Amino acid sequence: MDKETALMPVAPHAWSPATDELAGKTILVTGAAEGIGRAASLAFASRGAEVLLLSRNEARLEDLYDEIVDLGAPQPALLPMDLSRATYDDFVTLAGSLSEALPKLDGLLHNASLLGDRKPIAQTRAATWHEVMQVNVNAGFMLTQTLLPLLDKATSASVVFTSSGVGRTGRAYWGSYAVSKFATEGLMQVLADELGATSAIRVNTLNPGAVNTAMRRTAFPGEPPTTNPHPEDIIAQWVYLMSDASVDLNGQALSAQ
Repeated sequence: MDKETALMPVAPHAWSPATDELAGKTILVTGAAEGIGRAASLAFASRGAEVLLLSRNEARLEDLYDEIVDLGAPQPALLPMDLSRATYDDFVTLAGSLSEALPKLDGLLHNASLLGDRKPIAQTRAATWHEVMQVNVNAGFMLTQTLLPLLDKATSASVVFTSSGVGRTGRAYWGSYAVSKFATEGLMQVLADELGATSAIRVNTLNPGAVNTAMRRTAFPGEPPTTNPHPEDIIAQWVYLMSDASVDLNGQALSAQ
């Protein structure tokens, strides 16, 4: 999320997605209603993917649904869910419903995140800490685990966890958010190592860098928003990771900028 040195770029410099780059693919996006999740959902849909839109904000999901339909893209599906309150049984139920409706799942973008307290660890509220871990880590684990059978049915499936620079190099006052992103990196590495030799599912993390989103503006209220690119300006990196062009990438800590 901050101006950290990239560990690894994503798409080759000259790569650009074709208009039908994701045709025939079904991709689930969490945190789809705003920011990077919204931009990614529009980009996936406009390039031919059927997008499953998961968010707790039903009104914004419905607006996004209408926008995708107006593009003439494949009809999306709405998955209203509050990850902060979701139990394991909720994810089992969701995975069961999707398995009945879909032959496969080609992509899973974990984008939903909470910022939590920007305070020293000594002053961090335990309730906030637990909520951040629930949304940023636990929900990602539970959703991925329950969807693995559906992902395994795809010829080539991609799971992308949204990371952060502060989840790769810890920084003071980033508290639960930073720790949750370190956990995300660990979850990605373990899962990628487990699946790399046994399935066609690849797993990577992507650090967006400094982007003009509501979370960035909350974290850096004194920073001019125009300092940073909009999500739409760098969203081709997410398209690349969901496309077959990135089929050989697995277990990588990637950076969009």
